[in-house]
Amino acid sequence: MISWLHTTPELCVDAFVQRASKKRAKRYARHIPLVEDKRVRGYRTLALEWSQSMAYVVGLLATDGCLSSDRRHIILTSRDRELVETFLTCLGRPIRYTVGRTRRGKRAYYAQFSDVALYDWLLARGLTPRKSLTLGAIDVPDEYLLALARGLLDGDGSVCVFRDKPTRAKYPDYEYERLWVFFLSASRTHIDWLRRRLNESFGLQGYVERIVRKKRHDLFRLKYGKRESLVLLPLLYSDQGAPCLERKRSKWIDYASRNVCAEGGI
Repeated sequence: MISWLHTTPELCVDAFVQRASKKRAKRYARHIPLVEDKRVRGYRTLALEWSQSMAYVVGLLATDGCLSSDRRHIILTSRDRELVETFLTCLGRPIRYTVGRTRRGKRAYYAQFSDVALYDWLLARGLTPRKSLTLGAIDVPDEYLLALARGLLDGDGSVCVFRDKPTRAKYPDYEYERLWVFFLSASRTHIDWLRRRLNESFGLQGYVERIVRKKRHDLFRLKYGKRESLVLLPLLYSDQGAPCLERKRSKWIDYASRNVCAEGGI
């Protein structure tokens, strides 16, 4: 009875679904070399290869950074303006960022730019979009591990110095100055990888703590006590000209000036 109807793709449900499905966006094929394109108002000068500056940049992006799902934008968010400016300086990009607010109303600084070549280079080294819970190993050579760890520390780590009274009842006047170093991540795989690499390279054991949070994903904290912090921190800050967050470096410098003698003892 309906044989007279013409069969067309519009009448075929399967064909309609296939045609309606959204394809992944194609990347723009550049016709003008980037260095000659007058529309571009700033570009990265840091070479796409491992170096001290690049390792530090990767460490920051692995913690406070983000690879956008559009396959070209790179974003760094931090409450430390110095950190964002250091990040852009290492890349050799113009110091351009925006100021906004976090979900808790705190001031934050956002640096966002498009760099397809750097995006692909970071993907090949282990970074991925939406990597907070899935970040694993980073393919960094041994000679740049410390620079990477310094970036991880400046992003989501901390140098903790405080005074404690461990024996208040028996010796109420005795005080002990503690020194801890923490690396923080929501990915247990990444924390375990970092602990193993630092152990293989420098013999540091550390230990991992699980931080349980209600209605949110748990966090994992790699902690180094005073004895191992006295080994790790001098390695991280051995080069005074290396990029770092000065606020955290100053904690170690102040502690060392009070407790570490010229021979390295305490």
